[in-house]
Amino acid sequence: MSQTTQIPAGWSRLNPPEEAADALRRAPSVTAASSVNDLVNLAVRDADATGWHEVAYDVPGQGRVSEASVCRVRNGIAANYQEIYMRRRDPECMVIGDQQATNKVRFEDRFGTPFAGLRKETFEWLAQQDLAVFAFTAGVGRKGLDAAVIAPANAGFFALGLALLQGIRPIDSLDESFNPSVLIYVAPPFRHTHFDGKQVVVHHRANGLYELFSYNLYPGPSAKKGIYGVLIDLGEREGWVTAHCSTVQVVTPYDNTVTIMHEGASGGGKSEMLEHIHREDDGRLLLGHNTVTDKRQLLTLPRACRLRPVTDDMALCPDYLQDRTIGKLRLRDAEEAWFVRVNHITRYGTDPHLERLTLEPDQPLLFLNIDAVPDSRALIWEHTEDAPGQPCPNPRVIIPREMVPDVVDGPVTIDVRSFGVRTPPCTREHPSYGILGIFHILPPALAWLWRLTAPRGHANPSIVDTVGMTSEGVGSYWPFATGRRVDQANLLLKQFRHSDRTLFVLCPNQHIGAWEVGFMPQWITREYLARRGNADFSPEQVEPSRCPLLGYSLRHLQVEGTTLSNGFLQVETQPEVGEEAYDAGAAKLREFFKSELEQFLEADLDPHGRKIIEACFDGASAEDYERLGVVAD
Repeated sequence: MSQTTQIPAGWSRLNPPEEAADALRRAPSVTAASSVNDLVNLAVRDADATGWHEVAYDVPGQGRVSEASVCRVRNGIAANYQEIYMRRRDPECMVIGDQQATNKVRFEDRFGTPFAGLRKETFEWLAQQDLAVFAFTAGVGRKGLDAAVIAPANAGFFALGLALLQGIRPIDSLDESFNPSVLIYVAPPFRHTHFDGKQVVVHHRANGLYELFSYNLYPGPSAKKGIYGVLIDLGEREGWVTAHCSTVQVVTPYDNTVTIMHEGASGGGKSEMLEHIHREDDGRLLLGHNTVTDKRQLLTLPRACRLRPVTDDMALCPDYLQDRTIGKLRLRDAEEAWFVRVNHITRYGTDPHLERLTLEPDQPLLFLNIDAVPDSRALIWEHTEDAPGQPCPNPRVIIPREMVPDVVDGPVTIDVRSFGVRTPPCTREHPSYGILGIFHILPPALAWLWRLTAPRGHANPSIVDTVGMTSEGVGSYWPFATGRRVDQANLLLKQFRHSDRTLFVLCPNQHIGAWEVGFMPQWITREYLARRGNADFSPEQVEPSRCPLLGYSLRHLQVEGTTLSNGFLQVETQPEVGEEAYDAGAAKLREFFKSELEQFLEADLDPHGRKIIEACFDGASAEDYERLGVVAD
C-alpha cells in the first residue's frame, strides 16, 4: 500500500527528527489530523456493522490482543479497556531512558538493558503500521513548546484524548518555524512483549528534544502526566514550578471574590474543588455519616457561592507572571481540557451542572470507563464494572475548558492555598491518620513540608492499588517529574518565600474521624473562606492542634448561621475516637513524615529548608513553624 496523507501538506510540515521521519516515510499510510473532528472520525474509522471499533494488535507469542473497545455516542466517543488494570494509572509507570540527572528509576536499572535498543525497535515497529500524526503545543502562552504525536491510526481514541487535553494545530497552519522539541511515540504491543503487561512510559531527554515513548493506551501516564513531566523539566531548567492543583475564583452572594488553589495527590479533590456542592433531595448538605453510630449530620446552606474555574490539574507558575510586590502567587492553566474523574457521580441528579455539561456538549467529548453502546448517550453515572456489582473507581470524561461555564482565561492571583488529603476512618478500635478536622491553618513552613510529603491517601481511585500510606512527593507532582527531588523542594521553597501573604490550609476528604464525609469538607471550607474574605484568623478563633503536623485547629466554625459540632473541628473530641486513638494516628503521621523527609537532606538542599525539616524531626510545634517561616533570618 502506498503512502497516503489526508491533506496535501502531509506529515512533513511537522519537521520531525530523522528517525521519526524515516518511520513515517516507510509506514504503509499516514493520516495527518488537523482538528478534533478528524480524530473523532479516526477513533471509530474501523467500526464494524454493530458500531464497535476494536483497538487490537498482533503480539508475538500471544496472538491478537484486544486493548479497548471504542464507539461513537451522541455526545462524543466512549472507550473501554478490556483489562481492568488499564483503567487506572500505574504509579510506577515512569522510567528514564537517558543519562541526565534524576532520582527516578532508569530504564537500564529496571529492565537490565540500555534503552537505545528498544528505542530502535519502537521506530521499526512504527514503520510497519498505519500511522496518525498531529501537532500541538505543550503548555500555553510564552511557555508553549512545539510538539507532535505519532501513533498507530487504530488508536485514534488515544490521539483524541491527547488533542483534547493539549490542543491540536492544523497541519496547513505550520510553517518553517515549527520545530518540535517534544515528541510522543505510541507503541501499545510493547507492553506485552517487553514489560509483562505493565504500563510503561519512557522519558528520553537529549539534545534539546524531549521524547515520550508511551507503551500503553491509558492517557493518564503519557498524554496528560507525560506532558506534565515535560513542563516540570522546562520549569526546573528555568527556575519555576508547574503546580499540581485546581484553581477557582469563588464569588460570594455579596460579590466578594477569593481565589483558591487546591493541591494534593491524585484523588485529593482537585476536580471536586471546581464542582458545585452536592445536595440532598431536600436541598440540605450531608456533612457526614457516622460509620459507628449510623447517625447523619445535615447542614442548611440556602445559597452557595458562584464558581469561576481557572485550572483543573496543572498550573503554570513562571517567573514572568509573578509580581513580587503583592506577596501572592500568580498562575495560569497549562491545559486545553480537563480530565475529570466522575466516580462520585453515582446517580442522575448528583451534580446537575456536570451532568448537563456532558449530556449535551457543544462538541464531542471523550468518555473513558463509562458503560455506553454505539449511538447511545454516554451517562457519567453509568460506570463500567470491573466485576459484577463492582464499578470501575476511575471513570473519566475529558472536557474542553472552553466549554466550562464562567471559566477564567489568563493568569490569576492566589489568596488561599489548600492541600487535600484522602483520609481513612479513625476509631478507638481502628486508629489511623484520619484525624484531620474539617480544615486546619498551616504556617508556611509546615505547608511546605506537606507538599514535600504529599500523602497519596486512603482508597485512591485514580491509580492502581498501593499498600499502606504512600507518597506522591514534592508538590504532589513528583510522580511526573524526571529530575531530582531536592531541586523541586528548593523551587517550592523559593515560591513560598514570594507568597508570604497567602493563607495555607489543610483539608481532608472521605473521612473525619468516624464520620464518612466525601468531599464535603473542602466544599464547606471553600464557602466559609470565601465569605470571610482575606481577614486573618485571630488567636481566639484557632488553637494549636493536638498533632503539631496539623498546624492550628478551629475553636468553632459557623456557616450561614449553623455551628458545626466540635468533633468535626478537633477529632480527638469525637466519642468514637478519643485522645488515645487520635495520638496513635498522630504517631503514624509523624513516622510517615520522618521517612519521607529524610530523602530531601542532600547537600544542596536550601539551608533554611534543612532547618525546617530538622525542626520537624525534633517535634516542632505549630508556634515553632510560625517562627521559622520560609525565609532565613
